[in-house]
Amino acid sequence: MARLQLELPEDGFCYATRLHVRSTDINSGHHLGNDALISMLSEARSRFLFAHGIDDSRGGSLGVIVTDLATQYKAEARARDELLFELGVTDLNKYGGDVIFRVSRPADGTLIALAKTGFVFFDYPAGKVAPMPAEFRAHFPHAAQSR
Repeated sequence: MARLQLELPEDGFCYATRLHVRSTDINSGHHLGNDALISMLSEARSRFLFAHGIDDSRGGSLGVIVTDLATQYKAEARARDELLFELGVTDLNKYGGDVIFRVSRPADGTLIALAKTGFVFFDYPAGKVAPMPAEFRAHFPHAAQSR
């Protein structure tokens, strides 16, 4: 089986946040479990969206849903490691795009993971995908647009 290779634009990251690996995030291999990393990616994405005017914790009528996820693991992280999550957006379209992630350990500069999640805006009362708000798009004038 071919291995996934994520090619993320080096200049595409515009936001950063830090999270610590908790002891409960460790798997039987004594390193950060993939399920825990995905939860951390979700937390970082929520912080990123909030910083750009989308509060997905309030349960409003318009929200963001994840359509897909690709993750490439590069190195192990251990309990109590502080991880730096750098995020950006790319491939914007009428309804959403991709959030890109670079996860590293600042203590030694080790790249831990790369990831990309597809997202769309969703109108919960109508039960359907909704156009991306212009105010959100305006935060990313240099983000690559998809056709």
